[in-house]
Amino acid sequence: MLPPDVLLVFVAATITALATGVGALPLLALRNVSGRTLAYGNAIAAGLMLAATFSLIFEGFEFSGTRTLLGLLLGLAGIWLAKRYFDGRSDISLATAQGADALKILLIMGVMTVHSAAEGVGVGVAYGSGRELGDFITIAIALHNVPEGLAIALVMVPRGASVGKAAWWAILSSAPQPLLAVPAFLFVLAVAPFLPIGLGLAAGAMLWMIFSELLPEAQAGTDQSQIGVIVTLAFSAMMGVTLVLG
Repeated sequence: MLPPDVLLVFVAATITALATGVGALPLLALRNVSGRTLAYGNAIAAGLMLAATFSLIFEGFEFSGTRTLLGLLLGLAGIWLAKRYFDGRSDISLATAQGADALKILLIMGVMTVHSAAEGVGVGVAYGSGRELGDFITIAIALHNVPEGLAIALVMVPRGASVGKAAWWAILSSAPQPLLAVPAFLFVLAVAPFLPIGLGLAAGAMLWMIFSELLPEAQAGTDQSQIGVIVTLAFSAMMGVTLVLG
């Protein structure tokens, strides 16, 4: 049987993972998927991810600026190599999507999974510093995960996935959180130095995804000035959540 402290950390990290699926629920109102709807979805996802990237880098710099920058470069290299490996493969399928659409979903799932891994370690490290800090970080990450789940759904649903399936994939992308939170809690002194690398790695991959995939497709679907407004509003909303939690 798990000790009470370990069980608490696992349950807390599981709650943060489940919160990601909630982000897909607003898309239940989505009925028709036009080119403009897809462009707006990509723009909102880009704004939310840009704010999450900013938060990751800021948090990483509080631990170590050098290791965070190293993580940024590793994240860029990893996502670029993954894109090179999968590019042009027509046999990719994911959540009813095929080819290029499936690749885009696969890439955002990979980026968010790396992001979730860093957050899972963060939960474990926080609880290693005390219950009060652990509870606060859990609540903060859970609330952050809702718009991050929305970002995943905004890429998946317009490409043919149901809202339920998008919610499931969003939760799956956060599976590393309960899996890594417990080891990080148990071995906090050994794991903590790698946390800024993980934060930077997730941020680097997300930056590439924003500027290489989401924004170009958004700009191709509607007026660029509208995309600029949507990205800025989504970024501001996400940073507003961060400010309230901070």
